[in-house]
Amino acid sequence: MNKFMMAAAASALIAGTASAEDIKLGIFLGFTGPIESLVAEMGPAAELAIKEVNDSGKLLGGSTVSGVRGDTTCVDAGAATAAIERLITSDGVKGVVGGDCSGVTGAALMNVAVPNGVVMVSPSATSPALSHMNNEDNGLFFRTAPSDARQGVVMTDVLMSQGIKSVAVSYTNNDYGKGLADAFQAAFEAAGGSVTLSAPHEDGKADYSAEVGALASAGGDRLVVAGYVDQGGAGIVRAAIDTGAFDTFHFPDGMIGDALTDTFGADIDGSTGQHPSPSTELADQFTAHVNGAFNATSPFAPESYDSAALIMLAMQAAGSSDPAVYKEKMFDVANAPGEKIAAGELAKALEILAAGGDIDYVGASGVELVGPGEAAGNYREIKIEGGKIETVQFR
Repeated sequence: MNKFMMAAAASALIAGTASAEDIKLGIFLGFTGPIESLVAEMGPAAELAIKEVNDSGKLLGGSTVSGVRGDTTCVDAGAATAAIERLITSDGVKGVVGGDCSGVTGAALMNVAVPNGVVMVSPSATSPALSHMNNEDNGLFFRTAPSDARQGVVMTDVLMSQGIKSVAVSYTNNDYGKGLADAFQAAFEAAGGSVTLSAPHEDGKADYSAEVGALASAGGDRLVVAGYVDQGGAGIVRAAIDTGAFDTFHFPDGMIGDALTDTFGADIDGSTGQHPSPSTELADQFTAHVNGAFNATSPFAPESYDSAALIMLAMQAAGSSDPAVYKEKMFDVANAPGEKIAAGELAKALEILAAGGDIDYVGASGVELVGPGEAAGNYREIKIEGGKIETVQFR
């Protein structure tokens, strides 16, 4: 190698080293609160994607990523706003995986993320109301879980396929619960079903007998519980079982997790539900990749991995960790055309993007972005048999 080539190589090495940075990524989830048991799997899933990228050494000239946790609490908008303020202004995160619950996500987005120009990718905030915020979010908000406008239709299809034409609905009194309950009622009634009563419940109560009494008086073939598995939703189920008001239930996403069957076991046999989920093939791939580090099939764990992965891949495609720059690449890396990328193939994706190629990130949950940052969505229909959650089919 002549002196000129050696000097050029040294200069390139120095430049590459200088361009490398430690990029901070917020993991903004309800580590305490009514979905704590779900977040126990979601947080590690996002961090797995970060570890995979760091192990590759291929992001932005050898840059590394540090995950910084912030607690949404799921239900306290003030606490969530303060937490994301710290992540963005004090910790200097360049993107946020989260929030999780819809109300705190909307508050954090509009009060902090948008004014500061920071991208948020939520793995689990599903309220239809968040779709309308896309007109005001400056292209900064994305979701890897589908809107509850779609879940309401899927829930209707599941119940109608079982001959259930009449239900009562208890929903947690916040943006998530009300949005889902309204979307479901509209779809169910349009399909010829009857909602005998749709009533809110508050989280954190010791006794839900009054709420269950009203639902029982209204009647219905099944009780739909659109709540949280670690909070009021579980209280409604317990009161219904103890009083004999209902013996089978239908559970949307916020109720489905190991905590449900750990708490109620065979007492809820015959109950049904659905939650956003990858196909069996993708679920098997993600489970193999996780290799027992956490429950890979827990609701929103695949979506959490994908939320973190999308942010880092968009950075690579843009050649920048600046949210104002890489937000423009989110759709490009998530959708066709390009080479399909599965969970566990982030190093391969980073190489393709660094070489100027295109990718179609499928990931752990079958990512496809539609409209203004929405996920197209796929659902796992479940039933409870022998005190265990079993898969019926994917919709």
